[in-house]
Amino acid sequence: MTRSRITRRLRSLATLELFNIPLQYVLWFQLVDLPATAANLTGYALFAFLLLQGAAYWHLKLRQLPRSPLPGAGWFAHARRWNVLLLAAGLVYTTWSLLRHPGANTVPGLVFTAAAVLEYVNYFHTQLMYDTAPDLRYLLTHGLRRSHLSRDLSTRRPPADAPTPGRSAT
Repeated sequence: MTRSRITRRLRSLATLELFNIPLQYVLWFQLVDLPATAANLTGYALFAFLLLQGAAYWHLKLRQLPRSPLPGAGWFAHARRWNVLLLAAGLVYTTWSLLRHPGANTVPGLVFTAAAVLEYVNYFHTQLMYDTAPDLRYLLTHGLRRSHLSRDLSTRRPPADAPTPGRSAT
């Protein structure tokens, strides 16, 4: 793939993730007229937050020089851990809401939360989206693969002056 095609692809991915945030809101909360309850908005907010992280990743990937660390890799390493807590709390809340009041006031919130969890897996662990011919060939030949962000984070090196875990920085 040429550098210009890669650049176009990364820009497209970043733009589509950002575009999806208002699109999903307008589609579900205005056109379909789902109730804007706490459970539904919680699920949507989690989903939008993961899409925003995806857009940020693709944007920073554009700025990454060949064979250099991903700009902002430290932030993504923290986000990988914090997202688990945030998504778990969202799952507990939206599931609890659904059990208390099943229906349109809560089901979409749980669905949005599940979509956020899938986005988290797709970005931080295992690629779940295979939308190009080379991706589909890889999937059919080798199965699922590690996500790009996961691979970028695994090559991240701590700064030379960073303290060793379990030791003070003195």
